[in-house]
Amino acid sequence: MSSPRRVILLGSTGSIGTSTIEVIEHLNAGGQRFEVVGLAAGSNGELLAEQAARLEVADLALRDERGACSIGPSATVRTGEDAACRLVTEVAKPGDLLIAAIVGAAGLEAVLEGIRLGCDIALANKETLVAGGSLVMPMAKQQGVELIPIDSEHSAIAQCLRSSRSMDEVDRIVITASGGPLRTWTRDRIEEATVEEALAHPTWTMGRKITIDSASLMNKALEVIEAHWLFGLPASKIDVIVHPQSIVHSFVEYVDGSVIAQCGPPSMKTPIQYALTWPDRLDGCGPRLDWEALQSLEFEQLDHERFPSVSRAWDVIEAGGTSGAIFNAANEVAVEAFLEGRTRFGGIFSLVAHAMDTIDSTEVSSLDDVLQADRRSRAVVSEMIASQDTAAAGT
Repeated sequence: MSSPRRVILLGSTGSIGTSTIEVIEHLNAGGQRFEVVGLAAGSNGELLAEQAARLEVADLALRDERGACSIGPSATVRTGEDAACRLVTEVAKPGDLLIAAIVGAAGLEAVLEGIRLGCDIALANKETLVAGGSLVMPMAKQQGVELIPIDSEHSAIAQCLRSSRSMDEVDRIVITASGGPLRTWTRDRIEEATVEEALAHPTWTMGRKITIDSASLMNKALEVIEAHWLFGLPASKIDVIVHPQSIVHSFVEYVDGSVIAQCGPPSMKTPIQYALTWPDRLDGCGPRLDWEALQSLEFEQLDHERFPSVSRAWDVIEAGGTSGAIFNAANEVAVEAFLEGRTRFGGIFSLVAHAMDTIDSTEVSSLDDVLQADRRSRAVVSEMIASQDTAAAGT
């Protein structure tokens, strides 16, 4: 690189954010030049302060202002719900790389602002496209910016697609799922899984919300919708298969019968680096695949009766409009309620279904349409949880 690539990292204290910093330090040590000019976090002010000092970053954002006391006077700290968006507005320049790793729909507005300002987007936040894909993708095309997926599955698909000349050659894409910690359980047992059981992922280390999504396979539902927006494919050309080893990250099947897969150990450092250095490949810091230790690869059909989430994703794609925002918001509230002990694990499925069946999808013409649907879905699900609390208290 002739000059440093400026990077703004949203969600710096989460698992993707901390891994991204390690990858950037590895690349810089190897002669590349990345300059982190902005960091945004949720509530972990202490770790944000450590990262800012380590990377010499002066512009920060912290959603929870209570954590700002951990940050010294040398940095400019924006606080509040819109802190990340204000950071992007005030710091970003055309050609910067915005790494979007804020969990949930909270990152949507900042991503849209980054695109408006001419930033390329490295997207680790699947909820951004699930809720606002109809806004994000046209704006990215209009602004001429790159949108590079960091999710291991979508990174895999993007890599596989580099071998094709046209999307007309693609018959379907197949997203792999580890199956999570409850993969072999019966439906009744899944319904009553504890928080500890649902968080015990066998192959990936992730944040709590994403790990619960993996246990319910809601993460695959979100990834199916994200893939629809990223690659412009209808629901009929997107499938999911269970692959417990998490070695094959996704497949692309072509119309001539050829199948191309991307493989690697279950580490996010590889797709993070691919997004940072795209379209080039450089020496990586992630683990290498030990083929001698690899005895077998298993693939299983997804059981939609035990894990009904993915079927709802296809419904969302077909419905369009605000259905993605409704779906995503309902899941976010339901997962939070489960982690707080206010609903059973099986309640996640039923609460999301309740929101989808109760709220009509409408057309999206602005960010406000998405935010209104998001708020409405959260209110409907919260009301349902509150009624469950009342019923439980009365027994």
